[in-house]
Amino acid sequence: MADKNTKIEEHIIVDEPYYLQTAEEVNVAMAAYTIGAPLLLKGPTGCGKTRFMQYLAWKLQRPLITVSCHDDLSTSDLVGRYLIRGGEAVWNDGPLTLAVRKGAICYLDEIVEARKDTTVVIHPLADDRRELPVEKKGELIMAPPEFMLAVSYNPGYQSVLKDLKTSTRQRFIALSFDYPSIEQEVKIVQKEGNVDIELAGSLVKLAHMTRGLKDSGLVEGASTRLLIQAGQLVAQGIPIHLACRVAIVEPLTDDHELMSALDEMVSSLW
Repeated sequence: MADKNTKIEEHIIVDEPYYLQTAEEVNVAMAAYTIGAPLLLKGPTGCGKTRFMQYLAWKLQRPLITVSCHDDLSTSDLVGRYLIRGGEAVWNDGPLTLAVRKGAICYLDEIVEARKDTTVVIHPLADDRRELPVEKKGELIMAPPEFMLAVSYNPGYQSVLKDLKTSTRQRFIALSFDYPSIEQEVKIVQKEGNVDIELAGSLVKLAHMTRGLKDSGLVEGASTRLLIQAGQLVAQGIPIHLACRVAIVEPLTDDHELMSALDEMVSSLW
C-alpha cells in the first residue's frame, strides 16, 4: 500500500526497457491508452507481460504502479485505509488510488488471484465512467486522461473459481501473449541473459523440450524468464548443468521422475 510520503517519481521508468515486439501489441496498447480503454493481458508465466507493461509505461512516459494480486488482497489494500499515527486517524492512499490521482498506469498482475469482492472496485474505472469511489472517505475520484488500468492473468492456471467474470472481461481491450518465436526468443535470451547466441539457442531448445512435457504431468514448461536467469548464472561463472538445474529444473517441479526427465534433457544438450 502506498504511504503518504510515496513520491510518484519513484515509479517512473527512466531507461528504456528491452522489449522485442512480437506482433502489434504496442500499437494496440497505445491506441487503447488514447481512447481511455483498459488492458487485459493474457498469457503464460514469464512470457513478457510485465516487461511489456514496463516498456509501455516508458514509451508513454507515465509512472507504473504494479500490484501483485493474491487471495488476501482486500479492497482497502488497493484503495487505501485509515492508519493511527500520533493518536490520529490518517488516511493513506492505496496503490490504485495513488495511480488514479497522479495519472499513472496501474498494473494488477494476476488479477484472478485477488478476492472477487476486490475486483469489483475496478468496474467503474474500467468503463466509460473512469471513476474510483473511495467509500471510506465518501470521495469519488475522476481519473484523468493520463490514467490507465491494466490487468493480467495466466489462462493456463485458471479454474472455474478463478476465472474473470464476463462483466469484468468485457470492459477491457484484451491482448494475448505467448512465448516468442524461436528466433525472437534466442535474441531475447542472448540480450537479457548476457550469453552468446549458441548458448541462447541451446537454452531455447531446452525450453521447447520442457514445454512438450505438459501432457506428461508438467504444469508449464520453462518460461523465457527462466532461460534468462539460467543464462545470467552462466555469465557469472556457474557451470551450465548447475545453472539449468537451479534456474530451470528445480523451479519447474518437485516430482522426482519429472526432474530426472528434465535432467536428461539438459544432459542431451551439454
